[in-house]
Amino acid sequence: MTHAEQANRTKAQLAAALKQKLQTKVISKITVSELIKACNINRNTFYYHFESVYDLLKWMLEQEAIQVVKHFDLLVDYEEAISFVMDYVEENEHILKCTCDAVGRDELNRFFAADFRDVMRSLLDRVEQELGVHAEPAFKEFLCAFYTEALAGMLLDWLRNRELRDRANTARYLVQVLRCSLPGLLSSSAGAPAPPAAKNAPGLGLNRTSKNGQ
Repeated sequence: MTHAEQANRTKAQLAAALKQKLQTKVISKITVSELIKACNINRNTFYYHFESVYDLLKWMLEQEAIQVVKHFDLLVDYEEAISFVMDYVEENEHILKCTCDAVGRDELNRFFAADFRDVMRSLLDRVEQELGVHAEPAFKEFLCAFYTEALAGMLLDWLRNRELRDRANTARYLVQVLRCSLPGLLSSSAGAPAPPAAKNAPGLGLNRTSKNGQ
């Protein structure tokens, strides 16, 4: 096993231990001593990889977000993409809420936005490809930032107020916004004619009937 492989294995073990501890404790109560005991490593090894428990938490979330981004390429339409991300939020609800309580909504929003940016950039590229247009790069980057912040904020709001926001409706609204706006905006920037009606617009399989029959 190479040094890099051993390092990643150790970090993964620490992340797994932290995730388990977060099921029963808030992060401010979790100590380095608990984690190194669970992983059977010494304190120096922990601090070789991470500055603090919060640093480990950030790394853990980043690694999971990488898997989200990788999986995105396997999705075929907006509905599956939004559903996949909402599944991730639901499965990690406790951990994400603990993180939000520990570092604040703004910091967690920045985390979401940083990783969703790649997802949104990929989405814009694919809509462009299906439309056969090339939007102005600066405008495309603006759209990427705009939609990333909007989606991250809405998902965080849904996470914090799930009892007030129905999942199906939230997903449907997000899909509708993306489906109706992206093709037109990209076409307009490229100087191309506006695409057909929203429900027939291209982009991630949008030319087919949706799961809700709309």
